[in-house]
Amino acid sequence: MDKRAALTDALADVMRYARALTRNGDTAEDLLHDCVERALSRLHQFEAGTNMRAWLFTILHNIHRQNLRTQSRRPAPASLTDELAARIGQPGDQDDRLALRDFDRALAELAEEQRAVILLIGLEDLSYAETAEVLDIPVGTVMSRLSRAREKLRLSMDGNLKPSLRSVK
Repeated sequence: MDKRAALTDALADVMRYARALTRNGDTAEDLLHDCVERALSRLHQFEAGTNMRAWLFTILHNIHRQNLRTQSRRPAPASLTDELAARIGQPGDQDDRLALRDFDRALAELAEEQRAVILLIGLEDLSYAETAEVLDIPVGTVMSRLSRAREKLRLSMDGNLKPSLRSVK
């Protein structure tokens, strides 16, 4: 498979990651456009036989970080609930939609570094090594960020699922 075909095949995954990362459809499209533009201009640097998706995720993530640094204020985040529901395939009942909404909120509360690790491993099915390469961090850091992110999500979701009760005497 040639490089351009591999790039084209990976675009849906890269767009999904851009939506999850930016939490805004329009911003995600702009980010994807910048990513593709940069990837095409540097396609000669891509090493044949390596993972095109991971290379594109790296470019996208770096552009996103650069954009965050230059923005004075971050726009209000859009919901991931629609994206998650689309991945599941069915709208589900009200409890499912509420659980997705709660997960979306819990995900939004994570630090950017933890959210990126959760999204790359959980949503994009990258390995720890590929995630480390995309984020340019050691594999051990990926593992610790993932562990902390999962724990925070678990605690946040447990808090949403358990009603606050007090004993009355």
